[in-house]
Amino acid sequence: MHCRTGPRYPLHFAWQNATKLTFAGVPVKDADQSRYVVKSVVHASRVLGAFQSPGEVLRLRDVVTRAGLSKGVCFRLLFTLHQCGFLDKVGENHYRISSEMRRRRPLRIGYAAQGQDTSFDREVRAGLTRAAEREKVELVVADNRYQPKIALRSADYLIRERLDLIIEFQTDEVIAPAIAAKYMEAKIPFIAIDIPHPGATYFGANNYKAGLMAGHCLGRWAKKYWEGDADEVLLIELNRAGSLPKARMRGMLAGVTEMIRMPEATRTIYLDGDGQFQTTLERVRKHLRETMAKRILVGAANDPSALGALRAFQEAGRQNECAVVGQNAEPEARAELRAPNSRFIASVAYFPEKYGDGLIRLALDILSRKAVPPAIFTSHQIITPDNVDHFYPNDSLLSSSA
Repeated sequence: MHCRTGPRYPLHFAWQNATKLTFAGVPVKDADQSRYVVKSVVHASRVLGAFQSPGEVLRLRDVVTRAGLSKGVCFRLLFTLHQCGFLDKVGENHYRISSEMRRRRPLRIGYAAQGQDTSFDREVRAGLTRAAEREKVELVVADNRYQPKIALRSADYLIRERLDLIIEFQTDEVIAPAIAAKYMEAKIPFIAIDIPHPGATYFGANNYKAGLMAGHCLGRWAKKYWEGDADEVLLIELNRAGSLPKARMRGMLAGVTEMIRMPEATRTIYLDGDGQFQTTLERVRKHLRETMAKRILVGAANDPSALGALRAFQEAGRQNECAVVGQNAEPEARAELRAPNSRFIASVAYFPEKYGDGLIRLALDILSRKAVPPAIFTSHQIITPDNVDHFYPNDSLLSSSA
């Protein structure tokens, strides 16, 4: 029998319970159930189905156990499949699916989207979709809806989809260990965006650095316009995100103090804005009814909170008593930077529109068994009224098309 040097078509086998065969995800009857089924092909598919993940190396005894066939049959099939290019031989008696097979089988990657109604979330998802299409990767999307219980259900759904890798974007640190445990039990590698999860490769913000950049900007502004004299530093946190994003707030405070010398009387106030415009607006409203400070530096965990804080100052007729810096440089924040005489003075850009390329590249490296660092940090840039048009020259086109 003449064997080709490699498979002509992409194949995906999964053997379940030693009697239920699927070919490209479609169940196939056992050879004993139809006179048209070629039993040797069914046996070969059982052997191929014994390899459960890309790059997995199995011994002859492992294949015998998983395929439910005799040692002699498995040995002959392994030898034949190796000769035909379906399997690579590793060492004396070890085998794995050939690199050609792994390359041709479409990868399936899951994405648990954050689900917050912000442009940041939308741009991450859109960029990821574009990158997956370009790399011919099937992207299976679940929406966490910015709710921890739904994030747990999304994880269960993605696990049932039998994916090669999962990208997790959810904000609640308290459930991160539970989600991570689900993926690790299912033996599915995963990447966590912005919020660390145990066992995941981290992809996202360099929180302390981003906070430091914001703090330096606030400090320089106070030095220029208030002679370095601030009565209060108001930091709008995102407590549900946990310990790592708090480094962003520590960086802000450190950045301010590096730029200006704050008297002991200067108060530092922390409010939890939950990363949302309305929540921040209500809590800053309440704070402004209580504080007598006249020069307030405001640093927020993200742009929705920054804009909510600014709105509270505007409603109270106290806009000239604040300077506000946000994080993410979302379109709404960039529009505010262009507004005349606004006290929204800057936002730190994370470039979520570029997340997709980096995430898919990282996912492919992980699935190819390449060495990857435990954390991949995105680049950051302070965006101000002076440079917003340089970094985002097409915003006017986007607003006119909308």
